[in-house]
Order: sequence, then C-alpha cells, then structure tokens
Amino acid sequence: FSAPCSAILSSYLLGERLNLLGKLGCMLSLVGSTVMVIHAPEDEEVTTLDEMSSKLKEPGFLAYAAILLAVCFLLIFYLAPRYGQSNILIYLTICSVIGAFSVSSVKGLGIAIKGFFAGQPVLQHPLTWILVITLVASITTQINYLNKSLDIFNTSLVFPIYYVLFTTIVITTSIILFKEWVTMTVVDIIGTVCGFLTIILGVFLLHAFKDMDVSLGNLPEVLQSGQQAPVTRDDKNILIEVDNSSIAPEDKPKVFMIYT
Repeated sequence: FSAPCSAILSSYLLGERLNLLGKLGCMLSLVGSTVMVIHAPEDEEVTTLDEMSSKLKEPGFLAYAAILLAVCFLLIFYLAPRYGQSNILIYLTICSVIGAFSVSSVKGLGIAIKGFFAGQPVLQHPLTWILVITLVASITTQINYLNKSLDIFNTSLVFPIYYVLFTTIVITTSIILFKEWVTMTVVDIIGTVCGFLTIILGVFLLHAFKDMDVSLGNLPEVLQSGQQAPVTRDDKNILIEVDNSSIAPEDKPKVFMIYT
C-alpha cells in the first residue's frame, strides 16, 4: 500500500499533480500486485546457510543473476548517462534489478541470524560475509538512483512505478531461486498472469496520461467535447523553448530557458 498511498499523498501534501487516470493507474497497480502475491506459491523452506548456498549455486539462478547483472551494467554505464534525465524508467529499473540481489541477501542473512542465535558457526561461513557485502552494495546503489529519480521526476509517478517494477522482479527472483513454479497450479498461473497484465495497464495509465488535466470535475466536459484534455507540465525540471516571433527566419537562434 505504500507506493499508491505515497503517490496520492504527494499530490495533496507536495502539490504534485496526480490526475484521475493516474489515481486509477495506482489502484490497478495495487490490485495487480496483490493478485500476484496471492497466487504466488509459498517459499521453499530453507533453514541453513548450506542449503541457501546450494540454491544460489544452481545453474538456473546463476544464469538469471548473470542476466540481471548484464542489464544493470548496461543501464548504469550506457543508458543512464544518456537517457536517465529524461526517461523515468532508467533509474527505477536499476533500483528494481538491484532489488533482486538485496532481497536475496536479506533472505540469506535472516537464515544466518537465526543460526547465530541457535549456536551455529555462521560467522565462519563465507556466504555470510558475501551476503553482507552484496546487501550493502545493492542498498547503496538503490538509494542513490532512487534519490536521483526523486530529484528529477514527480514523486507521484516514481513510487508507483518503482513499486510495480520492484515487486515483479522480486517475485520472479523468488520463483527462480526456490523453483516455485513446480508447485504452481493452473489457477495460480492464470492469476499471476492476470495480475501482471493489470499492473501493466496501471503503469500505462499512470505514465502515458500524466500530463493531461483530467479530474472528476472536468471529465464530463472532456467526454462531451471529444477533445484532448489540456496538458500540464508538472516535472521538477521543465525545458521551455521560447520563440517570441512567429515569423522569425529559420536561421534565427533560438533561446532556451530552464525553470526549476
């Protein structure tokens, strides 16, 4: 509930616009994520670090982790410097992909803490320190790029999209790591797919129509007129092209002003 609530509250407390379609997108994202969680299979019971280590060393998870790392490096070193300032999905995808490693590390450290209080020599196990280093690095990266995203884009857009991407990546990671698809029934598979499609629809409504001025007050007028709703530029950094003369020659230099 945190992401949709943050998006809605930011529109009232921070003065950031969240139109009717955006609120509907938040609701659909929440419903879709809830459906996915309900139909997701239960985690396989893992009680020791040795069992966790064997899960992490399986070829399927190693291939999946390698793909995530490759995507993350591509986003950080190539796409982020070029498109991060204009595309909200770049920074948030980095946070979500890194979240797969942070959640897996938290799962393993939870097992290590239980083993520590049970008298097991978890501090001598190399996996414990690998998980600690992975957790610190992943959380630091997530905080860095999440703060960059919040500095540039509307808070009411950042949290719902991040919530959807993060939830999807984490559930996928859990399914691959613990091989949960083996126990999934047909109903669970259909429910998971429907929940995912609902999330996509919610994100589309939230992101594609974020600049339209649509509310319950002007909705009848917009529907009756059949015209596009007025567009409002709402991001924290707005680039405005100023050209005072409509008949100026094409070779006349244009002036750009940045308002923040």
